[in-house]
Amino acid sequence: MKHARTPLRRKTLARIEKENGQQRLKKTLGPLQLTMLGVGSTIGAGIYVMTGTAAADYAGPSILLSFIVAGIACLFTALSYAELASVMPVSGSAYTYAYVSMGEGWAWAVGWLLLLEYGISCAGVAAGFSGYAASLLEDLGVHVPAALHSTTMGVIYQGANRHIVGNWQCDLLGAFSILVVTILLIVGVRESFKINSLIVALKVGVLAIFVALGVWELHPAYWTPFIPPYEGGFRYGVPGIFRAASVIFFAYVGFEAVSTAAAEAKNPKRDVPVGIVLSLVICTVVYMVVAAVLIGVVPWQTLDVADPLAVAVNAMHQPWLALFVKIGAVIGLCSVLMGLLYAQSRIFFAMAEDGLLFPVFSRLHRRYHTPWIGSIVLGVVVALATAVLPIDIIGDLVSLGTATAFGIVCFTVIWMRNTAPAYKRAFVVPFGGFVIRGVWIGYVPLLGMVFCGFMVAPLCGDMVLALMGGDPVPALLLAAYTVCGWGCYHFYGNRHSRLGREQRAAVEAQSLSH
Repeated sequence: MKHARTPLRRKTLARIEKENGQQRLKKTLGPLQLTMLGVGSTIGAGIYVMTGTAAADYAGPSILLSFIVAGIACLFTALSYAELASVMPVSGSAYTYAYVSMGEGWAWAVGWLLLLEYGISCAGVAAGFSGYAASLLEDLGVHVPAALHSTTMGVIYQGANRHIVGNWQCDLLGAFSILVVTILLIVGVRESFKINSLIVALKVGVLAIFVALGVWELHPAYWTPFIPPYEGGFRYGVPGIFRAASVIFFAYVGFEAVSTAAAEAKNPKRDVPVGIVLSLVICTVVYMVVAAVLIGVVPWQTLDVADPLAVAVNAMHQPWLALFVKIGAVIGLCSVLMGLLYAQSRIFFAMAEDGLLFPVFSRLHRRYHTPWIGSIVLGVVVALATAVLPIDIIGDLVSLGTATAFGIVCFTVIWMRNTAPAYKRAFVVPFGGFVIRGVWIGYVPLLGMVFCGFMVAPLCGDMVLALMGGDPVPALLLAAYTVCGWGCYHFYGNRHSRLGREQRAAVEAQSLSH
């Protein structure tokens, strides 16, 4: 009986295939929709919001190197995702992969981390939406008081030290955007993805126009010194490059959303790997080009705001372009919210189907066939986080959750290759690997784990420095989140696990037969 309750119990590939055949979600998505999901979920807060924050606080012009570091880390992970998606085309993404490789307890931990990755990152995206929406409304003659589009908690810097402050304000604009997107996702996936494709085309077009006009407004002096002098901690210098990479790692989270749509893809073993890799490549190129123009148009020291592109276009003295970019940002960030909330709802759907979460998260709407109640619950929670938490703290938590989940995905590739080497794979990670004592270790997944470690280290180091400097809020938030996750699994998930119930029933049947 004790064995049946252990959090190390694993799903088998045969069980995954059986569950995939019984899944209740509609298969309506092709390669174009999947690629648009990845691009739509990725190009958003990373370029519209986090680039400015990372450049101003950590890297300066060397933010371009940070994008390369984060992009390489994501490339290794994307290739690992592509292989796993071709083997296990089911909802749940990294959560399901961890269930197969590391066991139920780790699967729960990954699912909980993915709430940081997707759910809380929505709060960061919504913060960007709020900044651009307020700026756009101001241009249209509608003044929105700062107290209605600023978070309750704020961040101020004194040299290399960061401090959290509280204010009597609430980001209602950002919270409202979350609730609107939640309603769209409840109405239906196919309809929402049609809207998403149009939005993606619009925001990529807006960025293309920004780049085309921005190259005529470049000031080479703004790029020097390319690596600002080191000020201690992770403030500028080479440490700042890696710290900024860990921040903008948050910007790449969207490509993983493609794998969460596997259960709703028409041909998941072929289309999901294509969507994952293609969306990552497209987004990395866009990030690099736009960031180079952004920090060449205005001094990077002025970009620690929620709407850095708005600051840049205002400096270009092109009123029509400023209006156009802000409209593109407001609409474009909605597609990011759509992709991220979609992904989180599908992960919670998979966890509820396994009995690790309350059944309400897997209850489908009779007409729209979407997990509507779970989507509403997530929407309300994320809206509250949007109203209260500052984007600096949100970005750190998201990047920490993302890097950890990505590392587990890379490990799962190695696990699967050793435990099921003969299993048919529509896509395999390139460049092969090496064998140590009979254990195959792939170069790509190994490098993915190493780079994910590079992403986690500065985050943890900065959290420790903040704690030592008298700012315990980031560490307390992470500790509280961890304890809450442990409690949810220990008191509910472990007891209601579908796999655990089956194992206990088998043990009881075996004991009765004797």
